[in-house]
Amino acid sequence: MSWVVVVDRLVSVVPALRPVGPALRLADVTLNPDPTQLPGGQALQSITNGIGGWALILSLVGLVIGAAAWALGAHSQNYQQSFVGRRTVLISGLAALLIGVGPELINFFYNTGHSITH
Repeated sequence: MSWVVVVDRLVSVVPALRPVGPALRLADVTLNPDPTQLPGGQALQSITNGIGGWALILSLVGLVIGAAAWALGAHSQNYQQSFVGRRTVLISGLAALLIGVGPELINFFYNTGHSITH
């Protein structure tokens, strides 16, 4: 059974799927994200900014502790401590990178998806 036959049978069974224009239309919906449209939107934005600030501070703390462990492990010939410190430094740096690029990354994917439909 070909796809054309399946689609024709589906359209004949479900009247809402009848072709309108060049494509099938299930519904005309739109999405315009705006946090000010709901109560508490500004508070949610403030909470998000605060969490981002705390996350950056914790990333810095992790980086400093990891650098100290890395240095102590390297100077004391303790490979395990040196490895854990190095890993902590890298993870803290990546966390800060993701926190910084997070809004742009989300906006990039949203705008890419939004431009596909237009």
